[in-house]
Amino acid sequence: MNTLETTMNTTSAFPAETQAKAPAARRVLVWDAPVRVFHWLAVLCFAGAWLTAESERWRMLHVTLGYTLAGLVAFRLVWGLVGTRHARFANFVRGPQAVFTHLRDMVQGRSDHHAGHNPAGALAIVALLGAALAVTFSGWALFDGPGGDWLENVHEGAANAMLALVGLHLAGVAMASWLGREKLVAAMFSGRKDVAPAEGIRSAWRSVAALMVIAVAGFWVWQWQHAPAPLDTAAATTAAAYGDDD
Repeated sequence: MNTLETTMNTTSAFPAETQAKAPAARRVLVWDAPVRVFHWLAVLCFAGAWLTAESERWRMLHVTLGYTLAGLVAFRLVWGLVGTRHARFANFVRGPQAVFTHLRDMVQGRSDHHAGHNPAGALAIVALLGAALAVTFSGWALFDGPGGDWLENVHEGAANAMLALVGLHLAGVAMASWLGREKLVAAMFSGRKDVAPAEGIRSAWRSVAALMVIAVAGFWVWQWQHAPAPLDTAAATTAAAYGDDD
């Protein structure tokens, strides 16, 4: 009888003990401020550069946003080596097998929870950084370098590839948010996710984020001050007409 009571008590107490040992998920800081500032500034720069790509009037703005994007990518590569836990590439970049398993689970309606980027999201980020480098380097070569039709084709092709990657990234974020019942977009604003406290980071590094904003704003002011005077198309056309008459 005593043995039976002991067994029953042990069995009934086991779930409670398991729950006590498992840390409860709560809103903790996962994304530091530099990662979030980089993300939204990169979105702004790419969107603005895309919208002004075909306009001669906004050419200088297009170039400024492209150079800003290049600087942001350079920062992100460095921060991916020395930044906080979930910002480091070593923390979230995984091999092809992990990516395949994650995508298969998503197709089957399952989602494994990740405090930082999931394997598919990590692949998208690496691809986007590579595409951004291709876009900005070809843009520099086209604007300040040798130029040429082939560079224009490379620049446009890289921009289209990056746009396609952005679309895939947004679709992946939407699906992961739905399957995992997570607010991933909101987390990129607040920096917080529902994870175990041990998964969080200690500091948001707001000082680094503030320096990023100051550097970007300073570059924009410098570009504005050194921008060439806009060409008066009407005056140029009139001058050319008089020149032809002479």
